Amino acid sequence: MIENQNNPVNPADSMRILSENIAKETQIISMLRAEISKVIVGQKYMMDRLLIALLADGHVLLEGVPGLAKTLAIKTLADAIDVDFNRIQFTPDLLPADVTGTLIYSQKSESFSVKKGPIFSNFILADEINRAPAKVQSALLEAMEERQITIGDTTFDLPKPFLVLATQNPIEQEGTYTLPEAQVDRFMLKVFLEYPNKEEERQIIRSNVRPGGIAKAGKVIATKDVERCRELVKKVYLDEKIEQYIVDIVFATRTPEKYGLESLAPLISVGCSPRASINLAIAAKAFAFLQGRAFVIPEDIRAIAPDVMRHRMGLTYEAEAENITEGDIVTKIVNKIEVP
Repeated sequence: MIENQNNPVNPADSMRILSENIAKETQIISMLRAEISKVIVGQKYMMDRLLIALLADGHVLLEGVPGLAKTLAIKTLADAIDVDFNRIQFTPDLLPADVTGTLIYSQKSESFSVKKGPIFSNFILADEINRAPAKVQSALLEAMEERQITIGDTTFDLPKPFLVLATQNPIEQEGTYTLPEAQVDRFMLKVFLEYPNKEEERQIIRSNVRPGGIAKAGKVIATKDVERCRELVKKVYLDEKIEQYIVDIVFATRTPEKYGLESLAPLISVGCSPRASINLAIAAKAFAFLQGRAFVIPEDIRAIAPDVMRHRMGLTYEAEAENITEGDIVTKIVNKIEVP
C-alpha cells in the first residue's frame, strides 16, 4: 500500500496496532503451551526455545542426557500443530537416500520415477543426529538452508513450515560422528537441557504410571496460525541501538581484545559467523513476541545469546584444559558489553 504523504502513519499508532495484534496471537501460543503441558512436565526453557525456533523459522539442536523428554517434546509440539511429521532415527548405516529420497527405475515404463524420502514433511525429528556419518548429515544441508531437495536433476521445494529438530546425546561417544561445522551453523539454536527438579520429577512419575499412560496432545492450531504469527514476528521493532548491541556481542568473539576482554583471546580459536548476528536478531524478535511485546529490548538479546552463539565458536585446547565452555564465554561477553 502506498503511504499517503499528506497523512503519514504515526509511529506510535503503528506500534499500538502491532501490540494489539501480538496480544491476540499470543493467545494462540498460550493454547499451544497448555496443550503441550498435558504431556511435558516442566522443561519450560526447552519449550520456549522450540517455540522461538517455530516462530523464527529456524532449526534447533537439543543436547542432553537420555530421558529428558527431548524426543517426546518435539513429537508433542508436532502433535499440537496440524502438520506432517516424520521421525528419522539416525544410525551409522543410514544412507543419504534414506533421508532425501531416490530415483526408482521401472522396467514396465522404462523410466525413472522419484520416491521422496521422509524429509518431505513439515517437522523433521532427526533423532540422535550424531550417530550418522558426515555423508548423511550433509544431505540435510540443502534442506535446512535452501528449504529444497535435489533428487537426480530435479529440485523439489519442501513444505511450509519446515523445521528440523535434532537431538544428540553428549555422553555417548562410541559409534557417533561429530557434526561438521557447516552443519552445526545451520541450526538457529543449540539448547542444553538440565535435569528436572524434585517436584517436576514427582509429576513425571505420576503421569507415567497413571491408568491409560501418558496423555497425548491434540491439534489446537493450524499451519496458517503459525504463518500469521511469523509475519508478526518479522514486524517486531528492532532499534538501531539494539542492532549495534548485537554486532558488538558477535564481534567480541572475533576480536575480544577490542572490547576489554583480553583474557578471552587465548580461549577462542574461531569467532561467531555472521549467521550468529542474523539469528540473534531474528530469535530476539521471536522472544519478544512470546513476551507479548512489539519491540526488542537488551534483555531479550542477553536471554537468547547463549543458545544462538555457543555452537558457532571454536575453543582452544587451553579453554578445554580449563573446563571453560562456549556458554561461559558468551556470558562473560554479554556481561561486559555495554547495554544500550
